[in-house]
Order: sequence, then structure tokens, then C-alpha cells
Amino acid sequence: MRPRWILALTLTLLLAGCTGGGGNSSANGRITLRFQSLAWQEESVTANKELVKEWNATHPDIKVEYVQGSWDSVHDQLLTSFEGGEAPDIIHDASDDLADFAYGGYLADLRDLLPARLKSEIPQRTWDTATFGDGIYGVPFLQEPRVLIANATWLKKAGVRIPTPEHPWSWTEFRAITRQLSGDGKYGVAWPLKEPVSATLNLSLSAGGELFHRGADGKVTVRFDAADEVVPRTIHDQVDVDHSASPTTLGSGGSDTLPGFFGGKYAMIPLGFSYRQQIVQQAPKGFGWQVLPAPAGADGLTQGVSPQTLSIAEDSPHKKEAAEFVDFLLQPKNMVRLALGDWMLPTGTEALKDPALHTTKDDWATGTALADDLTSAPAQSVRGYPEWKDKVATPAFQEYYSGAITLTELRQRLQKDGNLVLARYQR
Repeated sequence: MRPRWILALTLTLLLAGCTGGGGNSSANGRITLRFQSLAWQEESVTANKELVKEWNATHPDIKVEYVQGSWDSVHDQLLTSFEGGEAPDIIHDASDDLADFAYGGYLADLRDLLPARLKSEIPQRTWDTATFGDGIYGVPFLQEPRVLIANATWLKKAGVRIPTPEHPWSWTEFRAITRQLSGDGKYGVAWPLKEPVSATLNLSLSAGGELFHRGADGKVTVRFDAADEVVPRTIHDQVDVDHSASPTTLGSGGSDTLPGFFGGKYAMIPLGFSYRQQIVQQAPKGFGWQVLPAPAGADGLTQGVSPQTLSIAEDSPHKKEAAEFVDFLLQPKNMVRLALGDWMLPTGTEALKDPALHTTKDDWATGTALADDLTSAPAQSVRGYPEWKDKVATPAFQEYYSGAITLTELRQRLQKDGNLVLARYQR
């Protein structure tokens, strides 16, 4: 009898160890999921934590733990956690950060995990931002257009035509108006281009620019055509020819330009839609501002975006339950709460109908009117893009905008040097 007793005890201990490992389940069968959020604004953190609390109150057998992450370090942190087997079950990130994780096998393919409701709620062009190969590796749920934040008093006094989503400025008209608004040490626009690549490429879609071209063999090459020139040439000429754009802000981040904007130095700043929150919080009392659509080109107001996403770790032992939580988090009414907390737009068509997103207060309606024009960023699925951006495109665009190199030299750098980088990833 003794050997049987020892064997039974050993099996019991082994089973207990298995069910308790990784912090995913407990002895009573309760599942614990870890949800890493990158929310950082107070309203956004509150919205996320409230939704986790509501889930836990109605799902006693599936507890979700809120884990605070940071946008500043998320890529390296996730890579370390994936390789160490300690990745959170549900992962908040951005679609332009997913390619390496998706191709590396770290993220679950969500096609068979997501409910039909959620699949149909989000447009296909938005799903494309998180599609790599044949799989979907994230649910895009928040996005923001790049808009013009304008000094409303300045524009009204100058008597310029105010653009709307229905009747936007062309890139040519935008350049002419910034020239009209400049003089006496003031500028019509301030371009904060510390990170020039995504802003340039995403806005260039309006002019028909693609830059990355995928051949029949699936390989991608860089080609800087006439349509790709429109936006960079406009910015360059505003800075170096017209002197209607401040040269000192080219190396700045968006927030760095706000003091000058409030001080009456710049009439407009191209910024992400969510910057409205900082403006509401920081603008001097009585400062009049408004949101204008970015200029339109041959393809209208089309603009590339990299939405925020929710993914599930491939190593998670509870993918089905994690997908259920994602579905809960992204119910239309909850998606609206997350969007309002982040001052961004929800991707869901039903959520976008919410009256709170169509108010004139803080110009929500202007941004919401641009939702149908948002599409996948040009470099979304290009392997090797991070290296191309850091080693080739960023310094090339910075030098071109500052006047250090010509448009011809910019083209040569982007194409010749850029294709050498991409070729290494496509052998």
C-alpha cells in the first residue's frame, strides 16, 4: 500500500504545480489573465481600470489583472518577456510595432478567436493594419488622424478661407496660406518633425504617394515617385524658400511647439488629434483654437495611421478567455469610453456613431469626419522598416528639410541606401 500512497501524493503535488504555474490559474479553477495596458493619460488609465473592474465583477471565474506598461519601452520590454516566457496574456501596443512579433511567432493569430460581431464592426482597411501574412495579430481599436491645430483668432483676422473636411485646402493652397500668415518674426506653420518619417509617409498618401512597392514575388522595394515628392517638397519650401515655417521646430516633438503656439509665434501646427487634450489643459485663458483637416491631394484626405491594438500572446494558456475579455473591452460603448479617455477615435463603425464624438466642443466632430479616410500606414507590413527608418530615412528627411541636401539627393538616399537595407530582410 505504501508505494501506491507515495505515487498518489506525488501525482497530486505535480498537478498542483501545473495548475498554479505562471499565475494563470488557481487551485479552485479560477483563471487569471494579465492585461498590460499602455494607457498613460489620467482619463485613459481610469477608463481602462474601470472596465477591468467591471469585467471582474461579472466574471468571477476569469480574473483580469491590470498591468501598467509604458510606450517608451514597450518593444524591448515585450521582446524580453516573450523570450523569457513571461509575456502578459493581453497586450496593448500599436500596429506598427507588431510585425516582428507576429512573424516571430510571439502573437496568436486571432482569426479563429474573435467573435463575428467584432470582426464585422471594424472596417477591413483597419484590419489590414494588423494583418501580417495570412494572420491577424492584433485588434485595432483606437486611431487618430493628423490634423492642423490652428490659432482661430489669427486665421479669422487674416481673412483666409477656413477648410473643412468637405472642402479642405490643397497642398498648394496650404503653402500659399502659410506664406500669407507669415512675417515680422511669425510663421504660418510650425512642423514638429523630430520623427519625420511617419508624418511624411502617412500624409503623402493624400497625394497618392506609396513609396513602398511590393512585387509579384512578394518583395518590397522603395521607389520615390512624383506623388511621393508633394508633401516633403511642400515642407521643404515652407522652411527654406518661403520662410513660412519655423526652422527651429524641425527637431522638436509636438509638445515642444505648444508654448510658441500659445505665445502667437505660429499660426498652425500639424499634430495628432489627441493633442487637443494638452491644448485644453495648457492654453491660456481666452486662447481661441480650432481643428482643421490636413491638406488634401490627388487622393483626397486619405491618410495613413498605425492604430493602437490589443493582441494575445501565443504562449497564453487561456487564449479563448483572453479573446472574450478583448471582446468585452471593445463593445461599442466601451470602445467609446476608451476613445474619450485617450482623446482619439474608435475604429468601430458603431462606436463612431456615438453622439459624444460628434460635438463641436473640442472639435470632436472635425476629427470624426476624417475617420473614413484613415487607412493602413505605408510601412505597416514592411520587414526591415525600423532599420530603414532609423538608419536611412530619418537622417535623409532631416537633412532635406533643413536644406542640407537636394530633392534628388533625398531620392537617391531613400532608394539606393534604403533598398540595400530592405534586401537583407527579404533574402
